[in-house]
Formats: sequence, C-alpha cells, structure tokens
Amino acid sequence: MTEGTDTRRETTLGQAAETGPLRADGGPPVPIGVKIGSTRTVLVLPADDGGLQIIRTLTCLASYENPITGETKYAFGDDAAAEYPEKVQFPLRSGLPDAGEQTDRAQQFFDAVADSHDIPAHSVVVYATPASGDQSGQANLRSVIEESRIGDAGIERYPEGLCGSIPAFGDHLEAIDEVFLAVNLGSTSTEFAAYRRGEQLAPYRTGSVTGNEIDREIVNNVENESGSRVHIDINTAREYKEQYADFEAFEPVTETIQQPGGGRHDFTVSWSIMDPVEAYLDGVVSEFTEQFLPQLANNYRRVYRPAIQKQIVLTGGMACVPGLVDAFERRVSDRLDEEITAVAPKRADLAATVGAYRIADRLAH
Repeated sequence: MTEGTDTRRETTLGQAAETGPLRADGGPPVPIGVKIGSTRTVLVLPADDGGLQIIRTLTCLASYENPITGETKYAFGDDAAAEYPEKVQFPLRSGLPDAGEQTDRAQQFFDAVADSHDIPAHSVVVYATPASGDQSGQANLRSVIEESRIGDAGIERYPEGLCGSIPAFGDHLEAIDEVFLAVNLGSTSTEFAAYRRGEQLAPYRTGSVTGNEIDREIVNNVENESGSRVHIDINTAREYKEQYADFEAFEPVTETIQQPGGGRHDFTVSWSIMDPVEAYLDGVVSEFTEQFLPQLANNYRRVYRPAIQKQIVLTGGMACVPGLVDAFERRVSDRLDEEITAVAPKRADLAATVGAYRIADRLAH
C-alpha cells in the first residue's frame, strides 16, 4: 500500500562521459535518486514518456493480523499512517536507523516500496544522506539500500544539502562548479554547509530547531486554543503545517469534528499553526548567524566572503512554506546588517532526490 506515483517532465540531464555497465536488454543501467527521510521517502527514476517518475510516500509501516490466517502482515506509507495511526512506526524518526529493529523495519519498508513499484534491479543508485557524524547510523542506512534488490550497478551517497541544491542552479549539475551556502530544513534536524565545487565545508547540524518540533507544538497549541475541546494527533498536526502555514497570507483555519453523543463542533485555530513556525524560523536564523557563519568564517575565511554574497540555497520540506525564503532573507540581513539573498528549488521537498538522480544519471552513462 503506497501513495500513487506521479510523473513530470524534466530536461535531459548531463552528457554521457563514457559507457557504463549494460542492462540485460543491452542498455545502460537505470539511474535512480533516493532519499529515505525521517518523514518521507522519495525515489526518482526515468519515466517511459521521457520525463521523470517520482515516487513519494511516508517513511512508515504498521503491522496487522490477517483475521483468517492469523498471519502478521504490514501496511506501509501513506496508507499505514491513515489506517493505523495508533500503531504506525516511523523507523527513521531520529534521522538515521539504529542497529537492530529500526534497521530491520527500515529495510522492510524500503523493500516494500521498491517491490510495489517494480524498481529496476540493474540500476545505479545515488542516495542523499544527512550531514551526521553517526557513522553507525550512516552504515545502517547504506545497508538498507545495499540489501534491497536495486542498485546492482553501483550505489553512491552524497550530502543531502548538495543534492538538494542542484535543482536550484539549473537543469544539469551546475551546482558542482559553484561556491555557495546551503541550509537544509529537515524534519529531525537543520543542516548548514558551504560547498566549494562539490566539496562540503564546515558542515553544522542542529536538532534544536526541527520540523518535528513544530508538529508537537501545533498539537499542544490546538488543544490550548480550543479550550481542550479538540485533540489532534501528530500526523494531523503535520498536515496542518504543510497545508496552512504561510508567511505571506496566513488565514485562520476552521475545521469540524464530531462530538461524543452526537452533534458537530466547529473550531478555528489562528495562532496555533504560525506561532511555532515563526519561532522555528527565528531559531534557524539564530543558528545560521550565531553558530554556522562564525565557524565557517574562522575555518574558511576565503570561502566565507564570496559564498555569503551569493544566493543561499534553502532545501527541505520547510522551504516549501510560502514566504519562508523571503522571511529568511529579511531576518538574516537584519542580523548581519548587510543584504543577503536566498533561493529555494521549485519543489524543495523533492530537490534532494532530483539532485541525487541527476548525479546517478551522470554515473550511469
């Protein structure tokens, strides 16, 4: 069970540097970009119509028992979250899988995604990985992909910030030839790094400002704003954030719930959503200006000045919030007392996987 796939057109990427390993039908291996995120997993590969096939689903699964056979079965992705909200598991909630059950669950989830969409086994896989010093977690994540049936022509990993920045610079791999700063606004962490012609410099990662924390705050805020009459779960809070958060034109949200004993109750939330989103952005700006930039300036002084004068690339799901990029520009400019500019890819939530796909496409040919 998964969310359906969608497709979109994309300009032909890269140039064939040399002939790669061949498929059984005589063709090169299929390039595949992968991001197994703490909240969502995205795969990108060529579509039959010449565009891109994008597979996007929640990184979760839930067990249930077959009432006839008693066999334990699993639902995964969006269906698991919708049908079994009380027991659904997100094996990468911390960003990388721990050894043991988390890795096993992540493996089970990824295998189900690959099998259900018939992802080609003879493929070159490039996956985007968080900037984390957790070597064990990184190894576990790699094993999840290596133990799956895809990627038999090669598996490589690249930083999520670099992969996510690639679509912001053009239709090919222009980012690899640039010097720039990137901010990845993830669910479990916020990551900052400079990139010098593909080399990652001064990576800084913090778990003090996260998309998941916003979700938890929205849960509490809705209860408080409704006078304890309305209780929502964490998945509903995430949906509120993704659907309604807006730095440009936020409007109060009115919903209806069924009350015990009959009757319906309309409730409206105004500050419950945007208050934690505003606080989140203030936290991102503080970490960027007070922690990351000083570290970069001290260690890479000659990189700092040209990089800060170029557009800062914002990637990750939170970069999709309307007006967030402009708000980030204004707040950082005020803190630094100089004008800075920022940009986000058109689909910042898909950008890391699209960037990984473009690298895989170059490697596969």
